[in-house]
Amino acid sequence: MSGHSKFANIKHKKEKNDAAKGKIFTVIGREIAVAVKEGGPDPANNSKLRDVIAKAKANNMPNDTIDRGIKKAAGDAGSVNYVSATYEGYGPGGTAIIVDTLTDNKNRTAANVRSAFTKGKGSIGTQGCVSFMFDRKGEIIIDKEECEMDADDLMMAVLDAGAEDFTEEEDSFTVITDPDSFSDVRQSLEEAGIAMASAEVTMIPQNYVELTDEQDINNINRILDLLDEDDDVQQVYHNWDE
Repeated sequence: MSGHSKFANIKHKKEKNDAAKGKIFTVIGREIAVAVKEGGPDPANNSKLRDVIAKAKANNMPNDTIDRGIKKAAGDAGSVNYVSATYEGYGPGGTAIIVDTLTDNKNRTAANVRSAFTKGKGSIGTQGCVSFMFDRKGEIIIDKEECEMDADDLMMAVLDAGAEDFTEEEDSFTVITDPDSFSDVRQSLEEAGIAMASAEVTMIPQNYVELTDEQDINNINRILDLLDEDDDVQQVYHNWDE
């Protein structure tokens, strides 16, 4: 998949999120709760929380909502302890799918994820069955229309900040980092005033699978739509070349 279609897909997903604020705010709210539980409520001393706050602001989450989420997670009263769980499986045509979840009820989540795969003619596999087909990396997408820096200057800036790779596509720049360096690189770009269309630690497929059968395409879209509707689902990674 080219960087151009990748960026177009990110913009498409963001538009979907903009039309469903409740879902994305729920996802980010749980990420805030986990980040606070793991590293404390002070963003200055909690890089994971800083990254989640940046994601929240990129999705137009109100500051009051962010602050309430941090305060709620920092206090014992009323806070929910979320447990992370990852599911791996196969979609139509040999596609690989990874589902990251945060839940307060693992039985409910497991049943819902399994149901989504089944309804789309896919199947849940064992832990590790498809994750070897992906590389865990930090990925930052920069929209050319929002970036005033020259491509060469931007490349030097991101590489100096610790990025592994920098590529230029038709309408965007892609920055790849080691997961451990992601927070530092993202913060460096933020401090330099560089707007980011997307910034997250993700699973990047080593190879993509193209589907040509219309029924296979309908089925994988069914799986992805059902997972997207589930509040327990945080991220879905796949190697379908859309």
